[in-house]
Amino acid sequence: MFYLLETKLSSNKSVFFALTKIYGISKNIACTTCKKLGFSLNLKIKNLTQEQTMEILRIIELSNIVLNNKLKQLKSLILKNLVSIKSYRGLRRIRGLPARGQRTRTNAKSARKNRCY
Repeated sequence: MFYLLETKLSSNKSVFFALTKIYGISKNIACTTCKKLGFSLNLKIKNLTQEQTMEILRIIELSNIVLNNKLKQLKSLILKNLVSIKSYRGLRRIRGLPARGQRTRTNAKSARKNRCY
């Protein structure tokens, strides 16, 4: 196992797919970081050297991406703000109903089940 940015990555996976396991890094960002560093998409995590891992960290830090716990905190703060200003989305969230225009006459059961308090 290999730890990068507080995330456990499998050593048998390619760098491209392992980077997508980090919360906040999409396939697009992972692909551009691999291209910037000149890595093949098939390069495995176990074949990386120490310098290459430091380069990956440096490029991710330079790209100013919010990752892991900070991203989760930011999302929860946005949702709390919607509730506190009593916007439509915030009120629908409190009631546990769909907030994006979905049908509620028959198909809102999953939205009501997944309600967070």
